[in-house]
Amino acid sequence: MKLWLYYLAAFFGIILARYFIVAGGTYWLFYSSSNKSFIKQPHIQYPSWREIKKDIALSVIATTALAICAAIIMTIYDSGATRLYWSVGSYGIWYFIASFCGVILLQDTCYYFFHRGFHHPLLFNWLHRGHHRSKNPTPWTSFALDFPEALIQGLFLIVIVFIIPLHFVVLALWLVTMTIWSLVNHLGFELFPGFPEHWWGKWFISSDHHSLHHRKYSKHYGLYFTFWDRLLGTN
Repeated sequence: MKLWLYYLAAFFGIILARYFIVAGGTYWLFYSSSNKSFIKQPHIQYPSWREIKKDIALSVIATTALAICAAIIMTIYDSGATRLYWSVGSYGIWYFIASFCGVILLQDTCYYFFHRGFHHPLLFNWLHRGHHRSKNPTPWTSFALDFPEALIQGLFLIVIVFIIPLHFVVLALWLVTMTIWSLVNHLGFELFPGFPEHWWGKWFISSDHHSLHHRKYSKHYGLYFTFWDRLLGTN
């Protein structure tokens, strides 16, 4: 129990520090008045400090849920029950690459259907409403999740490390990819204008897609790719 509490406290601090560093840093870079002279983003909607405080408060709540799941994973790992491994030679380099691509595709698929389910009238108010308080998302919104939604996302990670062998580097790359993608999707403007209309860009969820989703709940449920949105008519 003491070890689990140690992991809980450690991961809570790490995840919360990551949030303030990456979300705060990205917000400062693109929204700070001191940067307006060299960063031209005419479509930015500047939120009120009240809206930002709500996103930060919700992110702290989400951090608690994610820290609980991370502590569970590490406690179980210490007992040898997970499929996490250190040696690339255990499964080979090709599996190392394939496992990263596989978890990204699996997460995108599960996220689409979970996300679409979160918008059901019976679930929305207690699972997903807090995230949608921001009609014009900013980097601060990127980790602002209701506790049950954050817990579900964390439990997904627990299930994955139980059933799929993952190298710790693959796990780290996966978490970094999620963080970067969430930040980019919640910038509130398109970082690469024109990319969503490019033949290649049409297959990726961009800031434009997700900003529209924050205003029109019936469109763009994907996380990384537009495949399921295209297939099921929500693009």
